[in-house]
Amino acid sequence: MAKITRKPAPRKAAVPKKKAKAAVAKRKPAKTSAPAKKSLKAQKPWTPAEVHEVFDRFRKANPEPKGELEHVNPFTLLVAVVLSAQATDAGVNKATRALFEIADTPQKMLDLGEERLRDYIKTIGLYRTKAKNVIALSAKLLSDFGGEVPRTRAGIESLPGAGRKTANVVLNMAFGEHTMAVDTHVFRVGNRTGLAPGKTPLEVELGLEKIIPAEFMLHAHHWLILHGRYTCLARKPRCEVCLINDLCRWPEKTV
Repeated sequence: MAKITRKPAPRKAAVPKKKAKAAVAKRKPAKTSAPAKKSLKAQKPWTPAEVHEVFDRFRKANPEPKGELEHVNPFTLLVAVVLSAQATDAGVNKATRALFEIADTPQKMLDLGEERLRDYIKTIGLYRTKAKNVIALSAKLLSDFGGEVPRTRAGIESLPGAGRKTANVVLNMAFGEHTMAVDTHVFRVGNRTGLAPGKTPLEVELGLEKIIPAEFMLHAHHWLILHGRYTCLARKPRCEVCLINDLCRWPEKTV
């Protein structure tokens, strides 16, 4: 019988291996980031002549600026400022007009009582806490200060609900002291314009007191508050009508 010789099966063609990835991937070009905004503290400081010019312009435009909180005496001013925390002046005035007609002294406020006081100020934020503070500060004024608003910062700050800003407002408006009350508007203007940059209200306060000439200090905080409230607005500053737009250091001003 003839021997059958089997032919070897044909070898499968080798599948070429995938090319190995390059050991070092090509680096993507780094994204170009926007240049960092120039820090206000790093900008050119205001000169004494420029500061004088700013407040001279404010004075010419509004020689006798007035605070917008309505009051009839130092006590009602103190109460109004305490009530104005996290509230608008207009909202406080609406609530206090009737209140001050019947309670314009510490004793009358105590006689009114906390519960009835709440009814007068219930349209103001945090009115329950504020009513408690007003009654407590009225009692302290009678027991510690003879029923009179103290004429020192320490004395006012010792009263319930009264802090440094409250003391500065009362000392300035009631007693003519050269103090600088820093609210949200003054804080913004001090930082945005570069007049007195600071991370805290106290830093801005001390910075402004250092640079503002004495002849302007009586009304300076009112000018700055009004400027921040009506011109140098938080979201959209009205640079086109700003009295000091040529001197302002804000990098994003629109004029």
